[in-house]
Amino acid sequence: MKMFTRYKDVANALSSAGIEGAFLGSLAAAVAIQEHDGTVLARPEDLDGSSAYHGLLFVRKDSGIRNVKDMKGKRLAFVGRTTTAGFVLPLYYFRTAGIADYKSYLKDAYFAGTHENAIRDVLDGKADIGAAKNTVFRRLAAEDPRIGTELKILSRSPDVPENTLTVRKDLDPSISAALRDALVTMHNNPAGRTVLKEFGVRRFILASQKDYEPVIEYARKAGIDIKHLLKTNDR
Repeated sequence: MKMFTRYKDVANALSSAGIEGAFLGSLAAAVAIQEHDGTVLARPEDLDGSSAYHGLLFVRKDSGIRNVKDMKGKRLAFVGRTTTAGFVLPLYYFRTAGIADYKSYLKDAYFAGTHENAIRDVLDGKADIGAAKNTVFRRLAAEDPRIGTELKILSRSPDVPENTLTVRKDLDPSISAALRDALVTMHNNPAGRTVLKEFGVRRFILASQKDYEPVIEYARKAGIDIKHLLKTNDR
């Protein structure tokens, strides 16, 4: 068993005989596809019928921050460098506002490590601005009413594919097919439906490489070099 703390390391392991497959977020999957010829197989469909998520940029309602001008000299909590919601969205937000160097514009920007941490850091005042995925924001808001009453959403990203099972390019095709078929047919039998219910999803649907073309384009518009993501030691 291998334990990874960064999506970047998982994506790299798919090309170095470290692992055969993993569930990857949209940007990490795009990296795996573009740089390692990874193959996406299937992704979950939520109970509401959606199989996508989007990123949110948020602040405390009492922060006085309402736009990018108000963010100057403030502290921002990213999630991780290879997350669409937790990294690409804020970079795109700044870039479209004419700010290419967010590091000099902000007082500080750091990687919180998880979407949950980024949300709670803003809620608790550790950071002034946060970025995270809407599904985690919604789940935490249901658990802690303060999130809905004390935080304000300023921007959101386009929808991107949910975390997807991605496998090595040289994995035996019969194994890939068996994994894909097992996932997309789970909802057809009682045992599979029980597992899906515990997982909190309705079923799995097929994924394709084309699903990730908008992710790669969005990252490009945000000024992100995907190859550089694989080399940095940042989260």
